[in-house]
Amino acid sequence: MASEPGPRVPVHGPRPGAARDRRGRGPRGVFSLPGPLTPHGAPIHRTPREAFDELVAEILTRLDRHFAREPDHVEVAIEEAPLLPYGWDEPVPRSIVNPAPGGYRIVLYRLPIIGRARSAADVEDAVWTVLLTRLAEVWHHDPEDLDPRD
Repeated sequence: MASEPGPRVPVHGPRPGAARDRRGRGPRGVFSLPGPLTPHGAPIHRTPREAFDELVAEILTRLDRHFAREPDHVEVAIEEAPLLPYGWDEPVPRSIVNPAPGGYRIVLYRLPIIGRARSAADVEDAVWTVLLTRLAEVWHHDPEDLDPRD
């Protein structure tokens, strides 16, 4: 008769042994195992699109009190890049405002925003600037009045 295996014990804590660094290309393998605070493991890598989406979500969360007060409904969307007509000779826009049912839709273009930035701090500052400028345009306020970073 085959014996039944014992209860499964979850693996917690650091991985035993040294992290592998084959041929000087950096460590390989699992960096975060499941644990009591992260039952599915922690995500190690985010794509640039996911990182940008999280940045915009964090900024919108900080601007949440304005969304509750203003009468015009505003929806924020993110697209990779605008579709420009043939022969476009002006700078590529970083965002646009479109009318939407019951309010407005602000579309942020990820690649033009990131392409004009030199660092992650520049990307964050550019997203703040674009969002505050567009929200001020829709709600007829000064962008400095909406900025919670003061």
